[in-house]
Amino acid sequence: MKFAALRADNRRMLGKLVVVAGVMFGFGYALVPMYRAICEALGINVLSLSEQRASAGLWGNNHRKSTNTQVDTTRTVTVEFDANVRGPWDFKPAIRSIQVHPGELTTVQYEFRNIQNRTMAAQAIPSYAPRQSSSHFNKLECFCFNEYTLAPGESKTWPVAFVIDPKLPKDVTTITLSYTFFEVGGKTPAAPTAPLASATGSRT
Repeated sequence: MKFAALRADNRRMLGKLVVVAGVMFGFGYALVPMYRAICEALGINVLSLSEQRASAGLWGNNHRKSTNTQVDTTRTVTVEFDANVRGPWDFKPAIRSIQVHPGELTTVQYEFRNIQNRTMAAQAIPSYAPRQSSSHFNKLECFCFNEYTLAPGESKTWPVAFVIDPKLPKDVTTITLSYTFFEVGGKTPAAPTAPLASATGSRT
């Protein structure tokens, strides 16, 4: 009798364990849709990091700002854009100035057109004012990194993506980025040293 009762108890225990295992499996399987439903109800973004990068656009037509966790929103810096024309071509920034926060990724555009009736090879060199700001002006993308061959009448629009280091001295409130475009094969011009006139721009 005792042996039969023990076997019956074991069968009941096994049945309970099977039921518990089944419930745990079902609960784990249901966690994913439950998690998504809760996140959607609370407005939480459940995209993975790779999906966020794939869905994020970086470049704009004229300029674009993007934020990150290192942005110093307590201060703004005015960035002025200048172009020195030393040859038979058109060269200018799409906008003349913009206000940014240190640490904020910003993209602007420069426009170039070869108005000659011959092909030319050219490159740009940048300069900064005040001079000490150059070490705090970090360009992530710039047409000045490369040499270009342009056909007669060819036009180009190039992006400059930059971030101003939050360690920029507090007394620097305006930075002028100037480009001198020169034809390769000729004499490379010196960077401009004369004071650059400020241009009125818009805050975006």
